Amino acid sequence: MDPRASWKFREGDEIAPGRHAVRLLGGGRRYEAYLAWDEDLHTLVAVKILRPDLLDDEAARAAVSSEAQALASLDHPVIVRSFDAVLDGDRPHLVLEFLDGPRLSTLLRRYGIVIEQLLPLALQVCSALHYMARRSIVHLDVKPRNIIMSAPPRLVDLSVARRFEDVAAIRAPVGTDAYMAPEQCDPKRFAQIGPPADVWGLGATLYEALAASAPFPARPGDAAEVADRFPQLVREPAPLPRTVPEPIAELVLACLAQRPDARPAAAELAAGLEPLAASLPRTRLGLFRPGGRRRRSEFGTD
Repeated sequence: MDPRASWKFREGDEIAPGRHAVRLLGGGRRYEAYLAWDEDLHTLVAVKILRPDLLDDEAARAAVSSEAQALASLDHPVIVRSFDAVLDGDRPHLVLEFLDGPRLSTLLRRYGIVIEQLLPLALQVCSALHYMARRSIVHLDVKPRNIIMSAPPRLVDLSVARRFEDVAAIRAPVGTDAYMAPEQCDPKRFAQIGPPADVWGLGATLYEALAASAPFPARPGDAAEVADRFPQLVREPAPLPRTVPEPIAELVLACLAQRPDARPAAAELAAGLEPLAASLPRTRLGLFRPGGRRRRSEFGTD
């Protein structure tokens, strides 16, 4: 049972005028997410609501406002859409489109993913990251859990996203440890945070899909020791399995370069992936699964 405070809405309970809970979808440290019926939109939506014990927490309320502003400035088919934001009162919440699909993290854990699906997915996420960078916003939490496999897939959860001009205000590591670029982990490097950090997150996501493990999984130890908490600061990722086509492996590992300026931009990554995706056989699935064998293809032989 989640020990964090909950609204405990039941089916039919009013979250806000004209918005009624259907069921709990999940939650995080600051939020709960409910499937809800919106009478004005006349459709199901996802309501992301601040937990009740954080109503007097100015930082938590500011985070809701920041996410609302980021979402309001973005309109892209691969980024979750926002329909409304209620920032005042005793139930601050966001109204987001309901995405009926599994998270990429769930898909990877249960089934893995074939390479014919992974490369088009990577291209779509690249388009979202390029778009965000052009609008001076960094997501800072690109990971399998934040990609919903709908049609098209959606990049979700902008709760830690920042505008470029707000990056200077970062005072502590921001993101999810295993998917954070080195500059997100080390306070001495916070000034380097920008779009390359999101490319790192995508690279870590693709690596995990190809290798069936994160490039820098959490390590036991004293969380106060930066090198224990963030192994990406002190070592390189292990080589990808030999079953991964070399051109793909090179691009993914380039995303995990230590220096931000050594990583490809999202558009450059897409340009490298496009011909590889186009050359994949379209009539046969299952050429690659993490830990499995690759049959003959345009990339070469076993």
